[in-house]
Amino acid sequence: MCRCRSRGLNYMLMQRKKIIILLVSAACGAVIGAVGTRFRGHVPNIPAFRPDDALLVHRRLLLAAAAGWVLMSAYWDIAAKSVSKAKKSESRGSRFFHVFLTNAALLLEIAPIRGSGRFLPVSVAIMSAGLAIEAGGLLIAVWSRRHLGRNWSGEITIKDEHALVQTGPYRWLRHPIYTGILVMYLGVVLVTGEWLAIAGLLVVMFAYWRKIRLEEKNLNVAFGEEYNAYRRDTWALVPGVF
Repeated sequence: MCRCRSRGLNYMLMQRKKIIILLVSAACGAVIGAVGTRFRGHVPNIPAFRPDDALLVHRRLLLAAAAGWVLMSAYWDIAAKSVSKAKKSESRGSRFFHVFLTNAALLLEIAPIRGSGRFLPVSVAIMSAGLAIEAGGLLIAVWSRRHLGRNWSGEITIKDEHALVQTGPYRWLRHPIYTGILVMYLGVVLVTGEWLAIAGLLVVMFAYWRKIRLEEKNLNVAFGEEYNAYRRDTWALVPGVF
C-alpha cells in the first residue's frame, strides 16, 4: 500500500474512533456521574460528577449537537479520499497530541455530566441558538474544505504541487476551516451550558493556537515571501480580531 493511501486509511480510522466516542459519551457521562456520586458519599470534599438530569430532559437537542460532529466526520472521511500525496508531514507525536486535545475538549463539552455546575440555565431557546451556531460553523468548515480541495490534510503537511489557496473564505482568513470548527465547539458550549464545556473550549482553543503556529511556520518555509505577503493581507481566524 502506498504511503498516501496508508495515511488516508489512518485518518479514516481516527475519524471513526471519534464518531464512536461521540455516540458513547452520554452513557459514559451517566456512569461517571453514578460512580462519582457514590464515591463522594464515602470521601468528603470530593466533587461528584453527576448526570445533568435537567440537560438530559432535552436529550434530543443534545443528540442533535452530537449529530453535527458525526456529519462533519463523515464528510471529512469522504473528502479525504481525493487529497494529494504529502511530501512532508508533521510527526506522529505532534498529530496525536492535537487529536487527543480536540477529542478531550469535545468530551468535556458534550458529555451530559454536571462536574462544576452550570453557567447558563437549561433553556430550549439557548440550546437551539447553540445548535444554529454549530450548524453555521459546520457550513464554514465545509465551504472552506471545498476550496482547499486536494491541498487539504488533517496533518500539517506540504503536498506534491502544493498551491497557496486564496479563494473563497481564504481571501480573508488563512485558517477558515479552524474558524468553522471552533464555532462548532462554541455552539456546543451553549447547548450544554456547563462550566466543563468552558474548560473544553479553552482546551480546543489552545490546540488550534498551537496548530496554527506550526502550520504557518511550515507554509512560510514552503512559500516564502508569497506567504508573508498573503499573511499581511489576511487574518488568521476572525476578521478584525485575530
